[in-house]
Amino acid sequence: MGKLPDYEQLGSFYLGKKFELHGRRLLDEKLLYDSKDLTTHALCVGMTGSGKTGLCLSLLEEAAVDGIPAICIDPKGDLGNLLLAFPDLASGDFEPWVDPDEAARKGLEVEQYAQQTAEKWRSGLESWDQDADRVKRFRDAVDIAIYTPGSNAGIPMTVLKSFDAPPQAVIDDGEIMRERISGAASGLLTLMGMEADPLSSREHILLSNIFDINWRKGISLDLPAVIRAIQSPPLEKVGVFDLESFFPAAERMKLSISLNNLLASPTFAGWLEGQALDIRSLMYTASGQPRISIISIAHLSDTERMFFVTILLNELLAWMRTQPGTNSLRALFYMDEVFGYFPPSAKPPSKPPMLVLLKQARAFGLGIVLATQNPVDLDYKGLSNIGTWFLGRLQTQRDKDRVLDGLEGAASQTGTRFDRAAMEQTLAALGSRVFLMNNVHDDGPTIFQTRWALSYLRGPLSRTQISTLMGDRRQELLAASPASPDETSHAEAMPDSAPAGSNRPIISHGIEECFWAVSVPPAKGDRLLYRPALLAQAACHYVRSSADVEHWFDRALLYVVNRGRPHDLWRESVELPEFSVELSTEPEEGFFFDECPADLLNAKNYKRWEKDLRDHIYRHLTLRVYKCLELKRYSAPGLDELDARNAWLQAVREKRDEMKESLQASLASKIRALESKVNTARQRIERETAQYDKEKWNTVMNFGQTLLGAIMGNKISSKSATAGRSLTRAAQQRADVSQANQTLESLEREKRELEFECNAQIKELQDKYSISSLTLEPLDIPCRKGDMDIKRLALIWIPWSVTPQGIATPLVPLPKISPRAINR
Repeated sequence: MGKLPDYEQLGSFYLGKKFELHGRRLLDEKLLYDSKDLTTHALCVGMTGSGKTGLCLSLLEEAAVDGIPAICIDPKGDLGNLLLAFPDLASGDFEPWVDPDEAARKGLEVEQYAQQTAEKWRSGLESWDQDADRVKRFRDAVDIAIYTPGSNAGIPMTVLKSFDAPPQAVIDDGEIMRERISGAASGLLTLMGMEADPLSSREHILLSNIFDINWRKGISLDLPAVIRAIQSPPLEKVGVFDLESFFPAAERMKLSISLNNLLASPTFAGWLEGQALDIRSLMYTASGQPRISIISIAHLSDTERMFFVTILLNELLAWMRTQPGTNSLRALFYMDEVFGYFPPSAKPPSKPPMLVLLKQARAFGLGIVLATQNPVDLDYKGLSNIGTWFLGRLQTQRDKDRVLDGLEGAASQTGTRFDRAAMEQTLAALGSRVFLMNNVHDDGPTIFQTRWALSYLRGPLSRTQISTLMGDRRQELLAASPASPDETSHAEAMPDSAPAGSNRPIISHGIEECFWAVSVPPAKGDRLLYRPALLAQAACHYVRSSADVEHWFDRALLYVVNRGRPHDLWRESVELPEFSVELSTEPEEGFFFDECPADLLNAKNYKRWEKDLRDHIYRHLTLRVYKCLELKRYSAPGLDELDARNAWLQAVREKRDEMKESLQASLASKIRALESKVNTARQRIERETAQYDKEKWNTVMNFGQTLLGAIMGNKISSKSATAGRSLTRAAQQRADVSQANQTLESLEREKRELEFECNAQIKELQDKYSISSLTLEPLDIPCRKGDMDIKRLALIWIPWSVTPQGIATPLVPLPKISPRAINR
């Protein structure tokens, strides 16, 4: 690869070139936008045809080149154009995506029109100092995927499989926790077609309490669990009223039936399929490569869109709260056509989390970028938290007034002066692809024309086109998803026979007995069965002073009884996620009991198993941390390699920005000094040239007078001497001019060498501060045996439901266990 263009700088986004409005003239000076400014968020406003889509896609392209991941909500289908970036710029790449109707209108065959389009894109890129190599850098820098919640057109995604308990940082933050609970309840009721006020709707209050109680216990819910919790809520009072007075059982049944009807609807089946919503996987691949995740919602109804956007924003908030603070840009959230989700007066469930993101995301390096054609439909007071405004051509005076109100609010937030009349006059003069950038970090507004996009802007993609683009990706997911023989589902792997006895067995004194509470409602007509297992819960203490680790970690192990007890019982156990087991001391009604092996009824065995458990935890359940060799620092306990790498990556990015700013400051000082010397040298040339010209004419005049005197017969000795002296002085002045020119050339050469040196140093920074430079070494820390606290070693009964055909399914979130352990 050749030398990078001058605009390809660390942390700088090439968005276009400056534009002179008065002369309607494109200037040579490029607009380089500092990526750190996006931590104070951005808004792009412009009517249809203003070039808003091209600007926003260019912004996402620049972020990708700089290694910044992005989550993008796409309500129209435009953002899928980012996948139409063709490094070869070959007509065959364009041919499947050009519009046949447009080709016919131009009187061209599709192949001809594709060739014409390819040439147009190549020349367009070249006119903006870009080339095919830059298209390749963009495609190599980032993974791009299109997700379609509720549909399998792209990569299917579901948020209905679970309402996961938020991280502890969110639970500990009262305001964020309340907003997350309210958002989940509002989103679910919106999906059911109910507009519920959080303060007066008993449906909203009941759901909020269900989420609050379960999440604080660390229990994640899915829709069946929510339905069951509505029928039998985990609370007896709501405020000062008892549950029955506040929300009678008959009315709760109607609400649960409505939710069940939604779940059972065939048209709603798409919402139950696909990848679970996970912010980290939307931002990075498994290998750590940044990702642009385009979430297409064009196919959804208005209520489904509101539900999904609300859940996504709350998940983004929860993820953000788990990140360390930073001054550098960590990631982007982009939403096109944001009107309706952030209105000025109404308060849809999407508005509170959006407002929190605009107010607080800056501290975590999360940039929010919003775009709309209708600024009048946005809450301009909330938009006062936005630092950069990209303003294109606007349609109505109301739109201009709303934009001016927002700009004025943003100016007052930063204490800067705002000239409303001048700004209004500028907005009226904007044209296609010409934008005004008002950035609070700059001295004043900037007018610029957007650059040529690296991606082919063919317009909104249809569901069929999205399916074509994501076809290979879906096949990869399907190939990875089928279960291996050891991963066969419980329902398929476990044929059932009638229980050996329906009576609860007698348990010896000294054995703790507990019951795993049912979280999945059984199907009507199924038999209910308890099956025995061993549950161990221990508090483990991990200490390693060199890694600054002093951490207590709760672990839970489950051993499901098989036909023959193994020699090492705990090696065949599975570790349970934290807070995944809800225990009860009494069985639920309607359950039979499976036969319990005699070993589990002998109290003496539990002492031996406890000793074996301590040894197993010490030898096998280590706590892994990672050491970054370059930074000589250890990761926090509990992070996997990707999280640890991302943590160091952010530290490296901050160091990169710091070094870049220092280098730029040093360069600016040296260049100013050289420019001053250059100006002085030029002034000297002008002065010496003027003196030389004067002496040259004096010499000519003196020689003329001498010659004339000779002709007239006058004496010439004194005139001749004067002419000689003039000639000597002219020669000296000419030497001075030559010396001054040499000095100027030397200074200009020194300036060029300084700029070359700076570019080389920036390239060194780019090579040094990259993800490939990070070397992580894993360190496994064993638990300290002396501090290990075995809190529980108990016989646990696991609830199952058995169909009339003998297929058994657990009624709890049982982890996958090999068929050898469960085929009994």
